[in-house]
Amino acid sequence: MSETLTETLWNQFGGALQMLENAIQACPEEVWGHEIQPQEFWYISYHTLFWLDYYSSESSEGFLPPQPFTLGELEKDVWPDRVYSKLELLTYLEFGRAKGRALIRGLTPEKQGQRFINAFKNFSLLELVIYNTRHLQHHAAQLNLLLRQRTNSTPGWASLPKQGLYD
Repeated sequence: MSETLTETLWNQFGGALQMLENAIQACPEEVWGHEIQPQEFWYISYHTLFWLDYYSSESSEGFLPPQPFTLGELEKDVWPDRVYSKLELLTYLEFGRAKGRALIRGLTPEKQGQRFINAFKNFSLLELVIYNTRHLQHHAAQLNLLLRQRTNSTPGWASLPKQGLYD
């Protein structure tokens, strides 16, 4: 893949991830949520980060998120056993950022066509990066809407990631 395309993928993927990070950082304690419910700010953040991690993998085989997270997101109606803290999720975000950056940097012409296959997807790694970017931005927008509704404030638009592809 050309250097221009690689950097463009990172800038858009990383920009969507930056939007997510900014929303999580801006969330006040009273909006974070204290229940295990799908509409809670913390849970939407966790869900997004879990799938960031999963879809930044070269294969679905052998995937395991870092502790304290589990594979529950891969199963229907399996919820975390507790509310995750903002610090835990920001740490998971950094893990996902590094993993996504490594995937994008490694997209050689041979790798970009490699298949990521699970029960629901059969994507090339290149398409997986684009799919992952869309998922990140979808939930970053959802979190920003929650912030606007509950605090009348959002962190605003992030045009680029805070780190370049090779920083």
